[in-house]
Amino acid sequence: MFQFRQSTYRCTSEIAIELISGKWKALILNYLDNHIFRFNELQRLMPGTTQKMLTAQLRDLEKDGLITRKVYPVSPPKVEYQLSDLGRSLVPILNTLSDYGAKYIEAMEGERSLERANGSGTPPAASDS
Repeated sequence: MFQFRQSTYRCTSEIAIELISGKWKALILNYLDNHIFRFNELQRLMPGTTQKMLTAQLRDLEKDGLITRKVYPVSPPKVEYQLSDLGRSLVPILNTLSDYGAKYIEAMEGERSLERANGSGTPPAASDS
């Protein structure tokens, strides 16, 4: 066990998972991969999020050094978000997680199809022969 940012962790993967935990963080990072977006543009891409939630998620990602926030001195204010170098280093990991998610769905749907084919969703009984 070790301490990092006033928290105790058992392994470093806990830190990595914590960085992307949050309903919208992985999606935000995905959208910012090779793109720069303003707040309202991101919000339009994620219609299920509220302004308060998106703001909180963006602040967390910025605090963790995964994105940068650039404020332009114009009126009305213009703010853009993009991945930092540290955030870009996370992209291959997110892509691997995405690939795993697709494989998991495929495997689980295959399992459900087998359950439906066998009847009530229970595995077939072993024969007593």
